[in-house]
Amino acid sequence: MTKTVSRSLRRIALALPVFLAACGGGGGDGGDGGNGPPGALSCSVPDQQDWLASYFDDNYFWYRLSPKPSPVNFATTEAYFDALIYGGGDLIPGSSTERWPADRYSGFQSTESFNRFFGDGQTLSYGLAVAGLEVTGQPAAPLYVRYLEPAGPAAQAGIQRGERVMSLNGRPASDLIAADDFSALTPNASGDVLDVLVRNGAGVDRTVQLTARVFNLTPVQSGRVVFSPVNNVPMGYVFIKDMISQVGSPLAAVMTDFRNQGIQELVLDLRYNGGGLVTMGGTVASYGAGNRGADQVYTRLLYNDKQSASNQEFRFTNPGAWAGFSKVYVLMGERTCSASEQVINGLRGVGVNVVAIGDISCGKPVGFLPRDNDCGTTYSVVNFEGVNARNEGRYFNGFTPTCAVAEDFSRPIGDLADPLLVSAAYHVDNGACPVALTRETPSSRSATAPRARYGGADGGERSGMSAR
Repeated sequence: MTKTVSRSLRRIALALPVFLAACGGGGGDGGDGGNGPPGALSCSVPDQQDWLASYFDDNYFWYRLSPKPSPVNFATTEAYFDALIYGGGDLIPGSSTERWPADRYSGFQSTESFNRFFGDGQTLSYGLAVAGLEVTGQPAAPLYVRYLEPAGPAAQAGIQRGERVMSLNGRPASDLIAADDFSALTPNASGDVLDVLVRNGAGVDRTVQLTARVFNLTPVQSGRVVFSPVNNVPMGYVFIKDMISQVGSPLAAVMTDFRNQGIQELVLDLRYNGGGLVTMGGTVASYGAGNRGADQVYTRLLYNDKQSASNQEFRFTNPGAWAGFSKVYVLMGERTCSASEQVINGLRGVGVNVVAIGDISCGKPVGFLPRDNDCGTTYSVVNFEGVNARNEGRYFNGFTPTCAVAEDFSRPIGDLADPLLVSAAYHVDNGACPVALTRETPSSRSATAPRARYGGADGGERSGMSAR
């Protein structure tokens, strides 16, 4: 649910730890934009813990409500970091019932991995993602290949979306699901080997050995014009995987082609987009809004009261040089997070009707100024919340889809028979959701149930939003 943050409530909230914004688990250059204490004296555990305590106290969105344990009781920096995280439960200022959720967003990773992904647009990976989130608690359920990075080892080895994963390194899929452990998909170093036993649609099993390596991501895919089945309306469809700077050029080319072909409806496929840069999300949204949004507020980032001088606005542009759309279709799901959710919120803030199709989004309206500790680790601690031009935000439980539609993993993403794209085309023709595909409950969880952390372990999505 989207909450409107009144001016008076915003002043109160900034005096307390606020927990809203554009989401993020990373997505910057590793700098802190001038915020935060100077670096630690050394890389020793005590010095790093002291630095963390100081950083949290100055920059953490919830610094007033978060625990402040003594570091002497923690043997590692990692354990101390976890102890500093806000556990939720306090009333949100101005509300008699709404409470802040637990911080399931803040985290850390190696600076090398962070810079590789959010800077260079590369990843160290097998390039294989499975539908693990969808079968949580269902060890007897089939575990399907969900996504393959086009330049990754798995795709190049011929593994296809919709094939069933029977085992990883000899461990049966039922065990992986029961333990909720898909860590085998995340290599530690180039050259690591993963044996994948897959079963195709004909029931034939084969073992594929994958070797991890660094390769370039393909954040923009499948940009093409399709037509609605009844009225033959031209629809521009594009799949955007990550909000990283490498989106810019290919997206511009796709959108220029859409304009030249006279598209009348825009479909943004963000179902696996975990977020990234605020500016790139703003660029994606600006193509949808066109003249409707030009120079209006896309998002406002609001920091805690100690850092309120850092509050900033990002505005819509019009990179496509077109009128834009009164309605934009967004294909989404539980992995639509952070800067990709901000696209939905930002468009709605300037009056664009966002027709969301798929599943409930992840619910991450907060973001980071990622900070390198000068010892090889980059911390992404919740620094700000984001609101749109109408001061709406705080969608901690995610956005509920207009049309609740289940994925069909046997279909290629964006295939003409892909249920999410089919539903968008039906809506274009009929102005309503297709009854045959719509389900009452988008997923096994309630839209109001507390959300758990999703770290992308079943495929490597990076849920992050950085203030640049």
